[in-house]
Amino acid sequence: MPVVKALPSEASTIPGPDPRTRTPRVKFPPGACDCHAHVFGPQSRFPYLPNAAYIPPDALPSDYVRMLRTIGCERAVLVQPSIYGTDNSAMLDAMRSGIFPFRGVVVIDTGISDRELEDMHSTGVRGVRINIASTTPGLTLDAAWRLAPRLKALGWHLQFFLDIRMMPDVEERLGKLPIDIVIDHFGRVRAADGLDAPPFQALLKLLRRGNCWAKIMGPYFLSDRKPDFPDVTPFARAVVAAAPDRVVWGTDWPHPSGRDLMPNDGTLADLLVDWIPDEAVRKKVLVDNAARLYGF
Repeated sequence: MPVVKALPSEASTIPGPDPRTRTPRVKFPPGACDCHAHVFGPQSRFPYLPNAAYIPPDALPSDYVRMLRTIGCERAVLVQPSIYGTDNSAMLDAMRSGIFPFRGVVVIDTGISDRELEDMHSTGVRGVRINIASTTPGLTLDAAWRLAPRLKALGWHLQFFLDIRMMPDVEERLGKLPIDIVIDHFGRVRAADGLDAPPFQALLKLLRRGNCWAKIMGPYFLSDRKPDFPDVTPFARAVVAAAPDRVVWGTDWPHPSGRDLMPNDGTLADLLVDWIPDEAVRKKVLVDNAARLYGF
C-alpha cells in the first residue's frame, strides 16, 4: 500500500474557537439546526490556497460536533470558507463521514459539470456561496445569473457574503435573481450606524421579497461589544420581523472573523432569547425554516 506523505503545515495566523463551550441556559427545540459553520483541516490533508487571507488552526468535524451537542443542535450546515477557494474537499469529506446530519453550501466555478453537481447533491449540498466581500476564487455575480437555472433545478439556493454598505443597488442586483438567495452575516452592516441607515434598510427591503432569506449570525461583524453584543439585538429582531418564514440562525463556528472578539458558542446560543423572544418563532427559525431551506 503506498505511503501518503503529509504536506507541510503553515503556522496559524488567527486563534481557534473557545474549546470550553458553555451549556446554554436556553434549551433548543428538537431538530434545531446551526445553519452556518466551517471545518478546517487537517491542514496536512487539505491545504489552503497560496497566499490565503488567514491560516486557521485545525477545526475538525469532531470538534464541531462536540460543540453542537453541548449547545443542543441536532443538525448543521457547513459552508465553504474562502481560504479553500473552489476545492470543497474538506467540507465534503466531513459530510460523507456520517458523524452528524450535515448539509453543505459549496463554492464552485461555471465550468462545473452536471455530474459533479449531482454528486454534491447526493452528499447533501443544497447551495452555492458567492463571496462579493473579498477577491477569492469562485463565481461572480454575473456568472450567478447564468448558473441559477441549473441550481434551481436541483432545489438549491445562492448564498451571498457581501458588504451591503458597498452595494447601494443591492435590491436591484440580487432581488431579481430567478432563484432563492440567502444573505449571511447581516450583509456586514454596522450596529453603530443605526437601524435607519440606508444599508440596513436596503437589506430589509430585499428581505421582503419572497425569494430572499437571511442568516442571523456573526454579531462580531456588526459590533465590538462582546460578549453579549447588545447593540445587535434590534437588528436581529428587525430581520426576523421582516421575514419570519425566511430567517435561519448560525454560529459561524470556529469564528475565523472573531479574532479579538472570539465568542463562546453557549453565549451565542443564549443570545437567541433576546433576538427572538417568542418561543414559537424561535422554533420556526431554528427548526422549520432550516428544514425547508436545506431539505432535512
